[in-house]
Amino acid sequence: MNLNLKNPLAFFDLEATGIDTIKDRIVEISIVKLMPNGEKQVHTHKINPTIPIPDITTKIHGISDEDIKDAPTFKQMAKTFAGILKGCDLAGFNIMRFDVPMLVEEFLRAGVDFDISNRKLVDLQRIYHLMEPRTLSAAYKFYCNLELEGAHSAEVDTLACVGILEEQVKRYENMEHKDTFGNVTIPVKNDMETLHQLSFSNRIDLAGRMVYNDKNEAVFAFGKHKDKKIEDVLTKESSYYDWIMKNDFPLNTKQELTRIKLKMSMLNK
Repeated sequence: MNLNLKNPLAFFDLEATGIDTIKDRIVEISIVKLMPNGEKQVHTHKINPTIPIPDITTKIHGISDEDIKDAPTFKQMAKTFAGILKGCDLAGFNIMRFDVPMLVEEFLRAGVDFDISNRKLVDLQRIYHLMEPRTLSAAYKFYCNLELEGAHSAEVDTLACVGILEEQVKRYENMEHKDTFGNVTIPVKNDMETLHQLSFSNRIDLAGRMVYNDKNEAVFAFGKHKDKKIEDVLTKESSYYDWIMKNDFPLNTKQELTRIKLKMSMLNK
């Protein structure tokens, strides 16, 4: 079908050095400009972010420092991009949480006016999540092909979970899964330890304020010490522990941090 357009609709996607719209920078932008008459214009450009691309990010989008060393910076291309997007509404997947904020930040840093106040913004992810709800009732219908009668009754919901897990294990057991880094694993097995690792992932506390990194080191996942080893932080800045204990963090987070602190004390005796 043809979309009913009054203005050109620019579908766009960004690849960047990371997901922090303040610290990170764009390394690639692709724009598919759909005109009201159905014509499509495709514009894809590599961008020199002027900062190193982390190896872990390169593994996701495949763009390395070598790939963009001779590419123009966003500031050099900003007026060109503004011209391409002039008069366009914007569309893409998850653009409200990442792509639009990142693009606006880059334009502001380049000193180029890019006003979104009069543009229509269409996020495909919002439509997807609205129309294909990720609820227990939807999961029961998807896996068991049954309507969940009496949803939100604790017993009904719990019994539904039994059926869903049985069907999930039956469907996915020993099925290969490739992650964003290209690593192939078999995440679902009829084994509770495996399913626990899949569900709890790398979290240390339930809120995810502390996690294990890819080296299995306990690190903070928030704030000024994000990605720093917890042991190093508590050693160099012992007051950080007191700050967390006195502030509005979940009791479970405080409990797990205390466990780490006590373990450190035992090892240092």
